[in-house]
Amino acid sequence: MYHKQMSVLPYASSVGSVAIKPTEEGVIKHKALLAMEQQTDMQLDQIRQQIELLAKQAQELRKRKELSLMIYDARLSFQPVIGQTYYMYEKKDGNHLLSLVSPKEWGGSGPFKQFISAVKLLADHTWVEVEI
Repeated sequence: MYHKQMSVLPYASSVGSVAIKPTEEGVIKHKALLAMEQQTDMQLDQIRQQIELLAKQAQELRKRKELSLMIYDARLSFQPVIGQTYYMYEKKDGNHLLSLVSPKEWGGSGPFKQFISAVKLLADHTWVEVEI
């Protein structure tokens, strides 16, 4: 690395070497290189954090899309309202059904094979899983 050049070492680098004194130019370069490394490392770290955030957002969007496709493929006998919570069940024949009735109200999964998840319709008409 440049900042570890012998011109900036305050001592000889081997037993038989002449004592090396840092020159003013070497000290200036050393400080500049150190500052440059710190700045670029900081900027690279910020970019890495932004990439991780974008990857997380893309993963969440992909999950919303998959859930939305599953819901729009399900049996739906009512007009869903944006912001309202609904409940997805798997029927005994393997198809899915969106219901207004929660598993607590059914006393379990009700007449269905299993409860899949509670979901909410967002303004962009995608669906997101919610905690119940």
